Amino acid sequence: MTRNDKLIARARTLLQHIAAELQANLYVRLWNGEVVPLGPDVREEVGFAIRSPLAITRLLKAPKLTTLVELMAAGDIDIEGGTLLDIAARRGRADSRGWVKKLSKWTLARTLLPFLLLSARDKSVAAATHAYTGAQAARDDQGRDNKALVQFHYDLSNAFYSLFLDPEMQYSCAYFPTWDAGIEEAQKAKLDMICRKLRLQPGEKFLDIGCGWGGLVCHAAQHYGVEAYGVTLSQAQLDFVKDKITRLGLEGRVHVELKDYRDIEGSFDKIASIGMFEHVGLENQTAYFSKLRGLLRARGLLLNHAITRPSKKTEEAFRKKRPEYAAIINYIFPGSELDHIGHSVAAIERHGFEIHDVEAWREHYARTTRLWCERLYANREQAVAEVGEAKTRLWLLYLAGVSLGFERGTIGIFQTLGSRRAKGPSGLPPTRADLYR
Repeated sequence: MTRNDKLIARARTLLQHIAAELQANLYVRLWNGEVVPLGPDVREEVGFAIRSPLAITRLLKAPKLTTLVELMAAGDIDIEGGTLLDIAARRGRADSRGWVKKLSKWTLARTLLPFLLLSARDKSVAAATHAYTGAQAARDDQGRDNKALVQFHYDLSNAFYSLFLDPEMQYSCAYFPTWDAGIEEAQKAKLDMICRKLRLQPGEKFLDIGCGWGGLVCHAAQHYGVEAYGVTLSQAQLDFVKDKITRLGLEGRVHVELKDYRDIEGSFDKIASIGMFEHVGLENQTAYFSKLRGLLRARGLLLNHAITRPSKKTEEAFRKKRPEYAAIINYIFPGSELDHIGHSVAAIERHGFEIHDVEAWREHYARTTRLWCERLYANREQAVAEVGEAKTRLWLLYLAGVSLGFERGTIGIFQTLGSRRAKGPSGLPPTRADLYR
């Protein structure tokens, strides 16, 4: 029996032992093509592929989520027949407490030892990282390079994003009138809800900080008659929006610039920050909200739409990043930080705003990201042609992972409406009935 045959036998024994406790409707395909079920009556539909025994060696020698992410980006461990969403739907007892403790330590040690003795230095297991390698300074005054951080994420390719976004290229949480609504309908409903919450009126000056591909500024100008101004730090997005403005005949009504929010000048009646606050950093909130207050007229409205994490018993506990959260930051959103809604509301109020409404959209984002993941998976061949196999695998993991996070409540999202504080009436109507017509 060759060494490879012995490794196959050990891997088979280990997986069969795990399957007895896990009872999942999944399989694992070993590097010789052999399929090992992870539960009874498994149909060979969705499962994992381990392309090399050295993938197991790397995990044993560096048992971290980042190791697994790199292995999956390289394809040395892969998901077959679906995405992480499909894996989660067939996970068996994986979420049950204690099933891992039922595994025999002797069986684990005996089967894994030969892999531990292998050398992980092999060309078949990629050593290059796909994470952001630049500096991620926490504070603006420490040299935080927001442009580099943003462009790592957004300047992949407009064609890549078009493979899973709606035709208006809305890359933020959709708003579903019904749970069976499609992404196009839900994104249009989101744009209308933002405009209604801000109570946009013809002739008003409207600012969208982090305007993305221009969906909101163009919609607001077309349907609510405002003069819209948007800023982004992504060159790819700027090029797209400028073409869109010309195509829609919105010259003079919509203006976009490649500009940091700190450099914006002027006075505005309404401001939207949609999915941009996450990029600011927790240490920079004073500068951020102070800047927005300075840009907004008295009693002008601000809508802050941002992803959050649940609060913890202490601020120190909240600042500790779970491995999956750290992985998203390093591989997808460098420099980003998620606040908890209580702290965000307090920060907005502390910097001169009156809070009027806070609305949770968690389940809306769970469905949004699920649909994005499904669309990207369906178009994965084109995605590979645009950004390569590694990036495509990482993005499928990311979209599926955050969808599961929203479904399970480990991450959330809120829209917070405030006005620049001034004495007297807020100017808002007595009820919110018109928002939900």
